Formats: sequence, structure tokens, C-alpha cells
Amino acid sequence: MHNLMGTQELFIKQRKELAELIGFETRNKYEIKDQAHNVIGFAAEQSKGFLGFITRQFFGHWRTFEIHLFDNNKVQVATALHPFRWFFQRLEIRTKDHKYIGALQQRFAILSKKFDLEDERGNVFLTVNSPFWKIWTFPFMNNRDQEIARIEKKWSGLLKEAFLDADNFRVVFNDSTLTENQRLLLLSSAFLIDLQYFERKANQK
Repeated sequence: MHNLMGTQELFIKQRKELAELIGFETRNKYEIKDQAHNVIGFAAEQSKGFLGFITRQFFGHWRTFEIHLFDNNKVQVATALHPFRWFFQRLEIRTKDHKYIGALQQRFAILSKKFDLEDERGNVFLTVNSPFWKIWTFPFMNNRDQEIARIEKKWSGLLKEAFLDADNFRVVFNDSTLTENQRLLLLSSAFLIDLQYFERKANQK
């Protein structure tokens, strides 16, 4: 995704299918736009077939899955892997040449949403610690308590909110020195946040 360095914010629009209306979870698919609302990429969950269908219905956000990220020409640029976890969800990101660049790791918290964003060496360089009553906001802070980036869920409209768990997100880069890989990690973090907090099956379990 070649435009990550040239934008201060990204918009992620989830694409949902009619099967959602009757309660079935389908593969998660997303459209990614820059701040001028130009489409710069796509992302799609890869678990297919009957087994993938069953795990989506019964295991929700705990399931193992891969999300592939593509540029505007449908060329794969990265992979986000979610291993099976009952607790403390994790999303690991690799580039198209399988180079590991980091992960989003959920941490123990009772009254807040807490995550660590790790670099390729496992070092934590940003954290999220946001109260549950700010359910739609995820600020990423450095160790000097400065907000470096933020992920926000955006209102999708009454019908979509009521009948489809089709979510829209905004990713804001407040620090212009963020590298392309760091921006890719933050972009990918929105997928785990969506599945952890806003997927309908996850909320019912």
C-alpha cells in the first residue's frame, strides 16, 4: 500500500453481505481509503469453505484467521494472522515477503480496553488504555503520554447498525515520523479491534 506515508488519516469501510440479515457471519472484507476518500487498498479474511463458515459462526473473534491486505491493484502487500486464543487476543503482521513487522497484543484489564503495539523485535512502542465507556475510541500513546495515533469507529447509519455489523473506522496518524511499517501495524490493528469489540457474534458470546 504505497500511499500510507502520504496521508494523515485513513478510512476503513467494512463490506457486508445479505447473509448478515439472517444472522450468519460471512468473511470480513474491507475497503481502505485515504483522506481524500480515494480507494488505496483492500483487506479480506481468507478462511473459506465449510470449516471456515463453522468457525465463524461458533468461535467468533476467538477463531484462527488470516486477513490479507492488498493495494489498489489487488496485489497483496501484507498478511495479518490471528492465532486461536481464548484470552488476550493477538494479531501478528507480516509483509508480502513474509517479513515479521510487529503485532497488536491485548493485555489484562477490567474496566478498560488495553493493548500493546509491538515492533518486529517484540518491543512495545505504543499502548492503548481506554475506558470501556469510550467504546468507539482507541488512542495509541507513547511512553511520554502523547497520542501518536487513534482508531475510531464511525457511525454507519441506523439501518446498518441495527441489522448489519458493517463497521466504518477512521485511523488518524498524529505523528508524521511514523514509518510505513508502523502505519501498516496501526491500520491492521483496526481489524482486530473490529473483530474483538464490534463483530456481532463476538458480542453475543
